[in-house]
Amino acid sequence: MAHPLRIGVNALYLIPGGVGGTEIYLRNLLAALAEVDRVNRYFVFLNRETAAADPPLTPAAANFEGVRCPVRAANRPWRLFWEQAGLGLGSWTRRLDVLFSPGFTSPLVSRGSKVTVIHDLQHKRQPQNFGPLELAAWRAAVWMSARFSREVVTVSESSRKDITEIYHLPPQRVHVVRHGVETALFEGRDERPELVGDWPYLLSVSTIHSHKNWHRWLEAYERLVAGGCRHHLVIAGLRGNYFEELERRIEACGLRDRVHSTGWLPRAQLRGLYRCATALVFPSTFEGFGMPVVEAMAAGVPVACSDIAPLREVAGRAALLFDPYSVESIAGAVGQLLADDGLRQRLAEQGRQNAAGYSWTRAAEETLAILRRAAEASR
Repeated sequence: MAHPLRIGVNALYLIPGGVGGTEIYLRNLLAALAEVDRVNRYFVFLNRETAAADPPLTPAAANFEGVRCPVRAANRPWRLFWEQAGLGLGSWTRRLDVLFSPGFTSPLVSRGSKVTVIHDLQHKRQPQNFGPLELAAWRAAVWMSARFSREVVTVSESSRKDITEIYHLPPQRVHVVRHGVETALFEGRDERPELVGDWPYLLSVSTIHSHKNWHRWLEAYERLVAGGCRHHLVIAGLRGNYFEELERRIEACGLRDRVHSTGWLPRAQLRGLYRCATALVFPSTFEGFGMPVVEAMAAGVPVACSDIAPLREVAGRAALLFDPYSVESIAGAVGQLLADDGLRQRLAEQGRQNAAGYSWTRAAEETLAILRRAAEASR
């Protein structure tokens, strides 16, 4: 029988409540790995912010160990430098068979094989969303991770196509492991959060970055309100680089009493928001996966979302699609959804069926198989 693998998990990128969907991804994946794998040993490399997180990132299973590192993720240049030097050294002191980096970047030199998750290539497809120095660093770090990892994991066929084409990687080295969805979203036990009143509301869940298309969605919502829409709009997500501009636009439109931005929420509160929403509207112009779409579907909420390749892949026929670059198309789709009870019911039913195919247990098993393959290849 082969000896248990020693698997490192590079969590140095993670700022609790500060990196959006990649935190949800890693927390759920590690919890699922702890359930499906009681044999291999895991060393989760934690920055100072994550080492103090509540709840902890590292599962309480006996084969998982948190490794505290003297670096803060908020200082990105130092974090990237320490990842190259300190984490590389740590891989040798922990005698790793494989190093799993779930946040785009990995050290150039480390012990054992490297498996890196590249969720998307926004810096290639929409470079205008990055500052000059950030873009240069991101291009170099992700290119290095793609070229020098034994295996690359991504979250959709759309992202896989981008990665193989842009970095000229053999298709067999790039693997799609789709996200799961929390079982609690199917169960419906979460109550309506106090932060929303008794009014009906549309929900948008996303980091407030420019590529999430807030300006067009807000203009479309303004048209709906002018046409008599009674629904409020609740925006739940990390307050990113577009937050101040969004606040100015809300004020300029006279919608301060109708649009509510909650910031990053604990998962129980977010599940309650999903549960009580009339619909989810997801107008992003770029995604790797689109986790809120599947989460809303699991909660039985009808979805209207952008007609872009990753979301078509994730949503199938269970969502109402619109052109994210057309205010008229966004407003038309949402208006249709609000006006048609039968359509909302049909989409909610189809969405639940679609979401049932997304499992964190499956994601953990597929990821573990890739880690094993990479470790065996380096022996």
